[in-house]
Amino acid sequence: MRPDRIIVIGTSAGGIDALRSLVAELPADFPAPLAAVIHVAPESPGVLHEILGRASRLKAVTVHQPTPLSAGTFYLAAPDYHLVVEPGRLRATRGPKENRFRPAIDPLFRSAAQVFGPAAIGVILTGNLDDGVAGLATIKQLGGTTIVQDPAEAAYPSMPENALRHVQVHYKTTLAELAPLLNRLAAMPPSQQVPFTVPELVNMEVNIAKEQHPRDTGFEAVGTPSPYACPECHGVLLQVEDGGRVRFRCHTGHAYSTESLIADVDEGIQVALWNAVRALEEAMLLIERIAGPEASDGTAAIARRARELRRQSDALRAILSDRDALIP
Repeated sequence: MRPDRIIVIGTSAGGIDALRSLVAELPADFPAPLAAVIHVAPESPGVLHEILGRASRLKAVTVHQPTPLSAGTFYLAAPDYHLVVEPGRLRATRGPKENRFRPAIDPLFRSAAQVFGPAAIGVILTGNLDDGVAGLATIKQLGGTTIVQDPAEAAYPSMPENALRHVQVHYKTTLAELAPLLNRLAAMPPSQQVPFTVPELVNMEVNIAKEQHPRDTGFEAVGTPSPYACPECHGVLLQVEDGGRVRFRCHTGHAYSTESLIADVDEGIQVALWNAVRALEEAMLLIERIAGPEASDGTAAIARRARELRRQSDALRAILSDRDALIP
């Protein structure tokens, strides 16, 4: 029997402790499935289900292949795979990164809204930047319930703050209040099924997360070419207006919010500056070797050149030391 509702959770920095606190308070007979994305590195060992399983009465599962949805089970995205909802099941996909991550929160939230509509419950917990905001807005748009952790108690408040800034959520709650709230919401008899229409943009983006070629989804028709290049693949980014917010997606499928794009650009600046330092210092070392005791008569001029390279390198190091991140 297919569950008639789903709870989807997105978190990042500080999320392991937050999830452990949550699952410890949920009963074994919790009447709905829960699915969560936490940002992890591709090389992560993928043992979060074991960590949460030890803290919980729920069954915890990392999704690697199509997996049926069952009440009382806590499903987790595998490292380097998006987690998407399909009718009656969850699936792991290798769709393009979104907001610099795979797994990303937005594909899970969008697909939950697409399949469950008003029966989807979306939860944003502690984390940096704003992954999950677009997906939470989609859940709200399709009649689902939206919940955000109170930023005042979040270990990393940026993600909850962004969610509250851009989505008029149904509940702002502490972690201590979250489990009783989910128990109450999940136990409510489902309302009479009301037909809901999924916006075409949502269908397109879910299909991209499911590995369909972005051009085949028709995404180019809804995006406007921007002057910015994708930090991941360097293709042109298409700009999309979505509920008053600007988002970006390239022809390859990589997706960015404005904040995640700035963060990736900032990281690129950092890498470029360090590469410049390395190039200057390698040149300095080479010239110093030439200007050694056995150098030719041009030693003095070469030595001056080495000193100039050192001055330039030190100047770049000072810039790197003093510069602030583009997004705090």
